[in-house]
Amino acid sequence: MNSKYQLLFEPLALRSGVQLKNRIVMAPLTNFSSNADGTVSDAEIDYYIRRAKGVGMVITACAYVTPNGKGFAGEFGADSDDMIPSLRRLATALKEQGTRAVLQIFHGGRMCPPELVPNGETVSASAIAAEQPGAVVPRALTDQEIEEMIRAFGETARRAIEAGFDGVEIHGANGYLIQQFFSPHSNRRDDRWGGSLEKRMTFPLRVIDEVKKVVAEHAKHPFLVGYRLSPEEAETPGITMADTLAFLDVLADKQLDYIHVSLMDFWSHPRRGVESTRSRIELIQERVGHLVPIIGVGSIRTPDDALKALQTGVPLIALGREIIIEPDWVEKIEQERETEIQTTVTQDDQARLVIPDPLWQAIMNTPGWFPVVKTSGRL
Repeated sequence: MNSKYQLLFEPLALRSGVQLKNRIVMAPLTNFSSNADGTVSDAEIDYYIRRAKGVGMVITACAYVTPNGKGFAGEFGADSDDMIPSLRRLATALKEQGTRAVLQIFHGGRMCPPELVPNGETVSASAIAAEQPGAVVPRALTDQEIEEMIRAFGETARRAIEAGFDGVEIHGANGYLIQQFFSPHSNRRDDRWGGSLEKRMTFPLRVIDEVKKVVAEHAKHPFLVGYRLSPEEAETPGITMADTLAFLDVLADKQLDYIHVSLMDFWSHPRRGVESTRSRIELIQERVGHLVPIIGVGSIRTPDDALKALQTGVPLIALGREIIIEPDWVEKIEQERETEIQTTVTQDDQARLVIPDPLWQAIMNTPGWFPVVKTSGRL
């Protein structure tokens, strides 16, 4: 290995005692490929095995914690004990590749397609539709339902423990239910769950506390708890960078193993709420990076991109689209073959990359999502 990339391969011990062999994480990315009953499919297992060997940690695609939380067709479930064997298949397959296996746990809230949830009824913090074409108005959860939802996140963490995962990532990003409670756009409540910035933090913090309580009660080996957030929203009203920095001050006291910052571009700058010419990730690292490890993600394609990102002080880098395009990303750096790393896909690459049909169709039919070369060969 070229010595310049040594920083990418330094091990890291997390607060829980979970040890990572390097600083590269496979980011959670929906693959639309689970079975209709919510179990993990064979194609999905093969897809993960193909990508798991080199990275220090794999964070799975999101798994819903209740039946009314399913956010995508082809999403796998973790909403009942009947799902534990399915979850165990995935955890075992990942760990057999020598990586840490982390289950991302989630509820889609108002972003769930009505046809995927019981009785077609979507729920959220408030009866406010998302600002997108065709969005439906969700039903606001009652106080009792919110308490039940918090317990559902805890129960899902227990299932992850029983299935053999090394940890869970609480999905508080990308406009889904946990973020909907934090957002002034989707949360217009005037009770203990909403109103002020502090009250809008209540649900996410209670979910974290419940998950950590369950881990303390049930985990017999080191088991990590991470949290993913999106630092800003485009909507007005919406989450601002100032809101997120205040939230991070509280999250940093929660004894989390990491905070995962969801970005399309690692180097993106704040929209509003702070006066700064620096990137969001640099502001976050400065604010709480000395208290809790930060995972950065977004348009990191080459080893030099990853190295530059780590030099901000952020200790972990997640690869999403790039690890799909180049399953051997880590191994090629280790073998001094970094010049062979692919950064585009062609229409002929599906079998070689072991990508399930539903994900492949999404890649081919979503302009701008992946760098697709329309003819065989590299650019």
